[in-house]
Amino acid sequence: MSVQLPSICFVVPYFGRWPFWMPFFVESCRANPTLDWLIFSDCGPIPDCPPNVRVVETAYEDYCARVAHALGIPFAPQNPYKLCDVKPAFGYIHAEELRGYDFWAFGDLDLVWGDLRAYFTAERLASKDLFATHARRVSGHCCLVRNTKDLRELFFRMRDWQRRMSDPTHHALDEGAFSRIFIRYKNLPDRVAHLPRLLNAWYRRAEFVEAFSTPGAKVAWVDGGFDFPQRWFWERGRLSNDRDGDRIFPYLHFVVWKKHAWKSLPVPDSTSLAALAASGRWAVDAGGFHPLGEGAA
Repeated sequence: MSVQLPSICFVVPYFGRWPFWMPFFVESCRANPTLDWLIFSDCGPIPDCPPNVRVVETAYEDYCARVAHALGIPFAPQNPYKLCDVKPAFGYIHAEELRGYDFWAFGDLDLVWGDLRAYFTAERLASKDLFATHARRVSGHCCLVRNTKDLRELFFRMRDWQRRMSDPTHHALDEGAFSRIFIRYKNLPDRVAHLPRLLNAWYRRAEFVEAFSTPGAKVAWVDGGFDFPQRWFWERGRLSNDRDGDRIFPYLHFVVWKKHAWKSLPVPDSTSLAALAASGRWAVDAGGFHPLGEGAA
């Protein structure tokens, strides 16, 4: 007897202009047809957008006004990056659009998805109410939350949330204050912090498991070391790399390359990138996106 797949919708506000890698993000969404993405943006329509990705065109100022109205706080930051602080409240702000979904999720655009259903199986999702892909904190780039009233309103428990959300300064509330509802003593060794965590009912309702999504960051890799994969391979939804053999991954978060190596790259040709993304097979590394078999040595 098969288990019904829980419905999932990612909520992603993004303002400015689409990043050059957007065709690859979109293709990786297309390869996950049983999940949905709801993107609020002023960047215009996405060419050849798959049916599971819906872009709601809205001005940044109007979106901030919606946040302010929903939360009952002043909210008019100049920098859209401040929206990361609001991620824990997306289920509350967008309750109407999310009606009927089993899970809502927040994430980013600086990534490509692998086979998400192979990772977030129906059996796995039946066991907990929040799923983070880091072991010691909520993962701002991918976090699933059960769509219930108490989980939608859980951000109210963040200390001094009104002031810190209203403050134009970015406070990393998604990975900091929201994490602390679930995990206290996060910097203590697991053997010491294990019992206090288990006494926290919210921790018992959550899964914190490292998915090894972000090479080059501060999190040690699969073997506990810091020898990270240098190239990743995407083949029709299957995501692997040059280091970990046949192991497949739920997604690749390339924030380190975006912040450093990719800043010095020449402006890529958008037509060629779109064609490569649509081919269904490509590699990505510090030099950008390439056909399989090409790229950095």
